Amino acid sequence: MPFVAFRGLRYYVFEHLTAAGVVHGVFTRRGGVSPAAWQSLNMGATVGDDWGRVQFNIRLAFEALGLSVGSRYDVWLTHGRDAVVARAPRPLASPSPPRKADIALTDRPEVTLVMRFADCVPVLLYDPRRQALALAHAGWRGTVLGTAAAAVQAMTQAFGSRPADLLAAIGPSIGPDHYEVGPEVVAAVEGAFPDAARFLPRFGQRRHFDLWAANRWHLLQAGVPAAHIEMAEICTACHVDDWYSHRAERGRTGRFGVLLALPAARERRST
Repeated sequence: MPFVAFRGLRYYVFEHLTAAGVVHGVFTRRGGVSPAAWQSLNMGATVGDDWGRVQFNIRLAFEALGLSVGSRYDVWLTHGRDAVVARAPRPLASPSPPRKADIALTDRPEVTLVMRFADCVPVLLYDPRRQALALAHAGWRGTVLGTAAAAVQAMTQAFGSRPADLLAAIGPSIGPDHYEVGPEVVAAVEGAFPDAARFLPRFGQRRHFDLWAANRWHLLQAGVPAAHIEMAEICTACHVDDWYSHRAERGRTGRFGVLLALPAARERRST
């Protein structure tokens, strides 16, 4: 497994993004300062944890990647497919809340994209030709809406990216074995995908939703080559020692963070 350890923290990296020099980490819950039920590297400020501890945890993650926390750009996740282009970091002391979006993209080396997860799917995109990035959040609603494909389209519109150039990664999230869904979700999937049955496997008499396969399908339909898509295939609900899982922990849990920055950001060491 391509995990990296740093001063008690543990984070996952993708082989092809690492080879391309992309600065990134999908941080496990290990190495932070939060107590139960958020133990320990919780980066979510809206789940009941102390704000100061959350900010300290975020700083630890930035230090692990050699980045300045002042480069942070985060968004207010809404389970949709809206995109925002980050032209500069979001001021840490800003009185305004983050922009509402489930896709953030940038071509600025002074910006680090940040999102938080606890079962939903992280989708990371890198354009080595245009030197641009996108980070997307896809729960079941976002997956049905095609958020991964929308991220590809947003990069094309904002930076002139060609889908065939993109490197894509699908991060740790709840796997099909644990993601039992009800009639509402089944109907939404059947209405959104051709041959939807392949994304709705049965475990006994129960229908489940394969978020990994569905998001990969969206990337392929958007023009990303299959050889350019790397999948972690790590189920958050199976491994709560490493990951926060809203489903497995019955909603009483934290959020793990994903950080993503351009190769040039390596030079912007934290101070």
